[in-house]
Amino acid sequence: MIELNLSFVIQLINFGILVYILNTFLYKPIRKVLADRRNVIESAREKTVSVDAEVQSKMTQYEARLHAAKAEAGARRAEALKLAQVEEAAVLEKARKQASDSLASIRQKVAKEAGEARELLKKQVEVLSDDICEKILGRSL
Repeated sequence: MIELNLSFVIQLINFGILVYILNTFLYKPIRKVLADRRNVIESAREKTVSVDAEVQSKMTQYEARLHAAKAEAGARRAEALKLAQVEEAAVLEKARKQASDSLASIRQKVAKEAGEARELLKKQVEVLSDDICEKILGRSL
């Protein structure tokens, strides 16, 4: 059986003093360090959440600007393509007109030269026919 005597009271007092000393020099500083660490971790988490939200916001803005830039580039490309097609049509029309004019002038020149060649040939035909007749007949006409 347990005897309650003076040694039990002294052990109880020693235990109380030990608990007080350990609490003062060991447990309170450890709990303070743990609480500080918890506060730092919570602060870091809050900062991470705010930075993540800011990054998401900036990504949304970036994607919106990128989409707008792509749309503007597409519009500019379509406009440039349309202008190029109009310019191409104008250049082709000008080239066709020049080719047509050049072809017409060449046809006129060829027709004129053909007419001159016919006239020259007619004159030469007469001279040649006179020469042939003189040779066949053996006398001059």
